[in-house]
Amino acid sequence: MRIAVISDTHAYAPSPWMQAVYQTYLEPADVLVHCGDMTGQALWSFFLQHPRFFAVAGNMCEWELSRELEQRVSFTAGGLTVGVAHGWGQDRQGLSHKVAEAFGPGYDLICFGHTHTPEWTRHGQAWVVNPGSLREAGNAPTLAYVHIGPDGALTHEAVAVPRMIGTVSAG
Repeated sequence: MRIAVISDTHAYAPSPWMQAVYQTYLEPADVLVHCGDMTGQALWSFFLQHPRFFAVAGNMCEWELSRELEQRVSFTAGGLTVGVAHGWGQDRQGLSHKVAEAFGPGYDLICFGHTHTPEWTRHGQAWVVNPGSLREAGNAPTLAYVHIGPDGALTHEAVAVPRMIGTVSAG
């Protein structure tokens, strides 16, 4: 099973680039997770086409979208318990630890964003992933895949996404 994890897209609507990214990287995943700061309701509506899409509100989401989304979401995938939150605060040092502590025990995978910095670390029994930022403008766009093996083992794959629509390919 493959979980595509994205965050901090900071877009109000799906651009042609985001549509190409979705088709190439996100649509083929078994589960799609957005860790907040989608920003706009039109982008959220676009991602809802994925049959197993989970999302949380971020600190930059427009008001209407913030009302639709929860701050934290939990679900199961491949027999594992997954938690999703955006993250918070100005002090981004150690945020993965703070987010994992907020969820508490019983999670196998915790996904968060906010820092725009990719991370894959262990906290107690849980793996914690931050996919970085899948933003068309700014720093290099990134996402993460978390693979769940038949034995329930988790592996991580960091993906740098090309900026040019014509060069988008699933590496």
